[in-house]
Amino acid sequence: MVRSTQQLHPAREPVPVRAAATVLLLRDTPAGLEVLMTRRSATASFAPGAYVFPGGHIDEADEAAKRIATRRPTQSRVQRTQAIAAIREAFEELGILLAHHADGRPVSADDIASMDRNDTAGPAFADQCAARGLVLDSDKVFTFAHWITDRDLPKRFDVPFLVARMPEGQTPSADESEQFEPCWVRPADALARHDAGTFFMIFPTVRTLQRMAVYTTVDSVLAACAPGGAGEAPLWTSCPRGGLLKGQDVRYMEHEQPFGELALVCPNGQMLHALDWQSEQPVPLLKNVMRLTAPNPSAMTGPGTNSYIVGDAATGYIVIDPGPNDFDHIGRLWRATHGDIRMIVCTHSHADHSPGAAPLQALCKDAKPPILGLSSAPTARSSARFTAERELKDGERLVLSGTTAEGDTVTHTLRVIHTPGHAANHLCLVLEEDGLLFSGDHILNGSTTVVDPPDGDMSAYLGSLDTLDAACEAGGVEFILPAHGYVIGFARTAIAMLKAHRLKREAKIAAAMQKLPQGTPEEWLPLAYDDVPERMWPVAARSLAAHVARIRQLTAPQ
Repeated sequence: MVRSTQQLHPAREPVPVRAAATVLLLRDTPAGLEVLMTRRSATASFAPGAYVFPGGHIDEADEAAKRIATRRPTQSRVQRTQAIAAIREAFEELGILLAHHADGRPVSADDIASMDRNDTAGPAFADQCAARGLVLDSDKVFTFAHWITDRDLPKRFDVPFLVARMPEGQTPSADESEQFEPCWVRPADALARHDAGTFFMIFPTVRTLQRMAVYTTVDSVLAACAPGGAGEAPLWTSCPRGGLLKGQDVRYMEHEQPFGELALVCPNGQMLHALDWQSEQPVPLLKNVMRLTAPNPSAMTGPGTNSYIVGDAATGYIVIDPGPNDFDHIGRLWRATHGDIRMIVCTHSHADHSPGAAPLQALCKDAKPPILGLSSAPTARSSARFTAERELKDGERLVLSGTTAEGDTVTHTLRVIHTPGHAANHLCLVLEEDGLLFSGDHILNGSTTVVDPPDGDMSAYLGSLDTLDAACEAGGVEFILPAHGYVIGFARTAIAMLKAHRLKREAKIAAAMQKLPQGTPEEWLPLAYDDVPERMWPVAARSLAAHVARIRQLTAPQ
């Protein structure tokens, strides 16, 4: 866990969440699936003027209304209460009532017209329904998604996005107080109108409709939400995080590339971190960690190679992966450290990682820092030769220590982990005090690393993933700082997903080899990488070769 003393921004407790529920009422039309939406009041305290689904707070009366509500066997008590709240809100806001008479008759327009939709006066909703012999159809309301409002907002809700089929014979009518202009719209059309600036929606609504747009019928949506196994669960749960991109607020879900970086830099949800890629100056991630991205963007390097600077004015600095031999980049590294570089570490020998080491060392005229790492193996390509001044041992610790102006002792410890696979001489580093893993090219954000034989070895790569997983578990590592891309959160989950992806790809390659037993790698490639753009096949061919070598090794007679 990151030390609080190293966080860039003062801790701030996010506003507590309030329980709420919303429902997507759906119908089938010749043009496709449609969802009922309505516009919030321009003076509303939350999402003013936005097009939303009916919904609101869960209150005690919703719990009490269970006496007149149906329930599925797999529907939990909480889910039924949420469904009741959504049914009530749909009635109050739009005059839609998901209910039936105890004798099975559907709700009529007269039933609805006879009831008071005002939620602050008159008989309670449940009492009105009970007086008319109505039973709430909470068993026909399913959980589609679960959203928790972003940590930076002044009002926050814990809200399931529920789905239900629109009752036949009913017509929505806005309350003209909280909601206006009810409309039926296809998810894709709502998204297009939002992009055009004519149909404003907030982030969770947009992302929910993006997921909804893949379904063609109400039945297909409800089937996706149907209980599996012993219980029911939303298709996803998210508490987004926000940052700045080109000066504008942007938000991301947990599976998206910037999320981990926002969690590291602004753990309490402060909207302060700029996500723009630039190479002119280092980006502070913590008080003791900066990232300077080399100006070498490409299909292979993404935004560029990340050089990391660990340390502070009291301890001096370690530079991890000084990058290519780029004059301006090396100068920026030197200036960012005020020339007080104690060690230079290269995670491996590739041309976008190690060539900058010697020129950076040469700039430090007063005390030349040693260049550390693992020298390239004989299998390395001629463009990837590197000789370390000192070979780092597996498990070795590199320590920076000093005293601050206030008289406090501060220490930053990097532990070395040998991780062959991407390259024979690859290593990673764990910043022990803050639970950070510097992964070099072994783990990337947004792509999978190339394993290129003979210096790359797939069995070694997978084994190193296991080594890193064990190190993360033992050291409480939560974040991965890759050589390409943003910081990765949920470290162990990311490693598990990466390994699963590699094994899934290997299974496709093995299937291609079985289908064409006399085939060549060139013939297996289109079968095994049919989900990868053809322009990337030359790169994919290298990892295919590594998988083929591993498959043959595993299947060879013993």
